[in-house]
Amino acid sequence: MATITFNNITKQYGTGQSANKVIHGVSAEIMDGEFVVIVGPSGCGKSTLLRMVAGLEEISTGEVSIGKRVVNDLEPSERDIAMVFQNYALYPHMSVFENMAYGLKIAKVPMAEIKTRVDKAAQILEIGPFLARKPRELSGGQRQRVAMGRAIVRQPQVFLFDEPLSNLDAKLRAQTRLEIQKLHRELGITSLFVTHDQVEAMTLAQRMIVMNAGVMEQFGTPHEVYTQPASTFVASFIGSPPMNLLKSAPDAPPGTIVGIRPEHLVIGQAGWALTVDAIEMLGAEQLIYGRWAHGTGDETLIIRTDEGHPTPTVGSTIHVTPRPERLHWFDATSGKRKEAP
Repeated sequence: MATITFNNITKQYGTGQSANKVIHGVSAEIMDGEFVVIVGPSGCGKSTLLRMVAGLEEISTGEVSIGKRVVNDLEPSERDIAMVFQNYALYPHMSVFENMAYGLKIAKVPMAEIKTRVDKAAQILEIGPFLARKPRELSGGQRQRVAMGRAIVRQPQVFLFDEPLSNLDAKLRAQTRLEIQKLHRELGITSLFVTHDQVEAMTLAQRMIVMNAGVMEQFGTPHEVYTQPASTFVASFIGSPPMNLLKSAPDAPPGTIVGIRPEHLVIGQAGWALTVDAIEMLGAEQLIYGRWAHGTGDETLIIRTDEGHPTPTVGSTIHVTPRPERLHWFDATSGKRKEAP
């Protein structure tokens, strides 16, 4: 196992005035044995960051280290990593056993050792009964477990996952997330996992890097990122539904955006008067969308309540009060987090 260190790394395509800079000076340290998720919207640079660790993208400036080695100039095969991709990339004419063993055979590992490693990985991933099957005989979830098994048998210092669950349906994604958590507990190998799905990020990560337009907006635990977002971008991206961000709120100083999570708005007899525009019933909870008309215009707020709360009618007026200890403050120009006024 090993640490992964980003030391002010950048990535750009092209040179001069036509250069397209896609990673802007990312610095971070992933600890030995840690599971870190890189999350952000499409085009934010998260996969590019992962591919620079893998050696599939050149680093423009800065350094990436795995353990004590700077790996900028090393080939992927020299970095002691194993990568799991979105599309499985299994050989269709080979059995599950042959797919998992292929990299070891190329490395001339003795056949007895190959069998031991494949059998152990298959046991961990519960795919032992499928070792003789071809990929076409497997479900999508089983194919992804084979792809993970192929990575496990390499016994690398680092696992790199590039959106490996994107091709699975919702139920399989949830099941495979649990399998990945179990896998990490058993093996303890340093892991980087890329996803655009903030639910995956929150449930899998020990710490998470939130990317936005090539910039690392925040690096922290899921709890830290959710309860103390570093910017309006993080506040709006992490959380479903996202944080309410109000440009005009009573008693707020000028130049400040006020944030409040939907679950921290309390419906009562007094407070901000909202017109109910829509209601989403989600089983154990409901989301109420309310329009708040004030001196400078209208803003929409989302309120989360549990199933036991009375459901208002669309078009009615409700009153809400934010829990004061749960308010967040952001600079209106930079979007960065501020201390409470």
